[in-house]
Amino acid sequence: MFYNFWYVVLFFIIYSFLGWIAEVLAEVYHNKRVVNRGFLLGPWCPIYGVAAFVITVMLNRYLDSPVILFCMSMIICGLLEYFTSYLMEKMFKARWWDYSEKKYNINGRVSLDALFLFAIGSMIIVYFINPLVFDLFKMLPKGLVFVLALILLVIFVLDVIVSFNAISKVSSALKKVERDNTFEITEKVKERIKNKSFLSGRLIKAFPKIKAKGKLRKK
Repeated sequence: MFYNFWYVVLFFIIYSFLGWIAEVLAEVYHNKRVVNRGFLLGPWCPIYGVAAFVITVMLNRYLDSPVILFCMSMIICGLLEYFTSYLMEKMFKARWWDYSEKKYNINGRVSLDALFLFAIGSMIIVYFINPLVFDLFKMLPKGLVFVLALILLVIFVLDVIVSFNAISKVSSALKKVERDNTFEITEKVKERIKNKSFLSGRLIKAFPKIKAKGKLRKK
């Protein structure tokens, strides 16, 4: 059942939404503000959906070995975060987060403390949340799963198209100040982006420390 395409879509959306909630709560905890975190307009962070699926598929065999599952989760989450950071930087010529200030990090893209938290989250997913999700799947009629997954998939794809257009505008504006990237100039550019459109402004609020590729500000 789980490997049916529409169940996978629904699984991906559920965990993308839960990941978005986690990001929003983390922002509230660290910076005392409520911000729509993530790259997309909607309430979802796709990297969490991908991570949850990969961990569920690849690590199911280690359910009886929590230590192995924990360590493997750190590796998988680290690879996903590193690859996402690298891909976004290559696509949009901007660094969206930077862990260089952290003591243990790899090229500023991943850090040990973040991976530790991700591994804990993976344990919660595998041992506590997944059973609830799978029970929900068993309760839902297949027809309803298809309809829900199809509607959510269409909305998600449209969101990706619109949001990536906004990301392109943000990265283009930041590149204009790359040669003389003082704090004051960068902040003025960000302010203009905020006022230019709702989507671009949302991205700046979600990633206030975004920096053009090559000259990075610490996270």
